Amino acid sequence: MEDKISKKSEINISVGLNENNLPLAMHWTASDGGIEKAPASAFILSIWDPKEKNTLKIDLWTKDMTVEEMKQFFHQSLLTMADTFEKATGETLICEDLRDYCYHFADKMNILPEK
Repeated sequence: MEDKISKKSEINISVGLNENNLPLAMHWTASDGGIEKAPASAFILSIWDPKEKNTLKIDLWTKDMTVEEMKQFFHQSLLTMADTFEKATGETLICEDLRDYCYHFADKMNILPEK
C-alpha cells in the first residue's frame, strides 16, 4: 500500500539583502513548530536530489555574524549531523568518530567551555 500525503507543513526563510546581495537580516517561519518570523544569523540547507544522486546546498550568513559565532555554529552543526546520521543509519561507531572530530574541531577553534 502506498503512503498518501495527509498533511503539508511549510518552512520559510526570508532573507533581506543589500544592493550587493549581502544578507543583512534573516527570519524563518515553521508552520508546525509555532515559529513565526524568528530571527536567524546563518543557515545551512542541504537537499538531496534523488534523481541526480547529488546534494544541493544553500549556505548564508548575515554580515553581522562574528567569526566566533560561526565557529560555534559549525561545531554545533557537525554534532547535529552526527546525531542525525546515527539516528538514520544506526552507524554508531562512525558517529562516535565524527563526535571525536567535533571535539578536535572545538579544541582547535578555542571554543571548548572552560573547566
